[in-house]
Amino acid sequence: MPQNTLSKILTFILVTAVLGTGAGSLWAAEGVRIEAGKKVTLTYKLLVKGTLLEEADVKNPFTYLHGKNQIVPGLEKGLTGLRAGEKKTVQVPTREAYGPPNPQALQEIPRENLPKDVSATKGTLLEATSPEGMTQVVKIVEVKPKSVVIDFNHPLAGKDLEFQVVVLRVETP
Repeated sequence: MPQNTLSKILTFILVTAVLGTGAGSLWAAEGVRIEAGKKVTLTYKLLVKGTLLEEADVKNPFTYLHGKNQIVPGLEKGLTGLRAGEKKTVQVPTREAYGPPNPQALQEIPRENLPKDVSATKGTLLEATSPEGMTQVVKIVEVKPKSVVIDFNHPLAGKDLEFQVVVLRVETP
């Protein structure tokens, strides 16, 4: 038997043995669909008007519980029914993402209430903590002589989002 043919046969036997000893669970997991209560691990690219804003790759994938409001509603809707290994581009309109900007989320704050190390300059991003202990990024949108106007809207409010997603795992937690 030629050496090349023997090598191919041995490779086939080795691959078959590996798949037969544990990879069956991998193949079974591929059949599980994303639905409420499932733990989902995926990679994604988030784009707005073609500009990449955020990315979770294979080395640092994103994991969440489906149906628990941990991701924007439009993305959750677009991922429902997918299986591990599937790819999808999900277009999420503003109303199914962070909604339109809320004019009441603009608040005027006296300059003396800003941290001493913060420059009161239009466009400055700050990290704010809500009374519930949640942190969010806010932006100074106007500077006045004795105060600043801060925008507490989510930075992606008013934007249509595009997610390029690859589902890595779908599991029962």
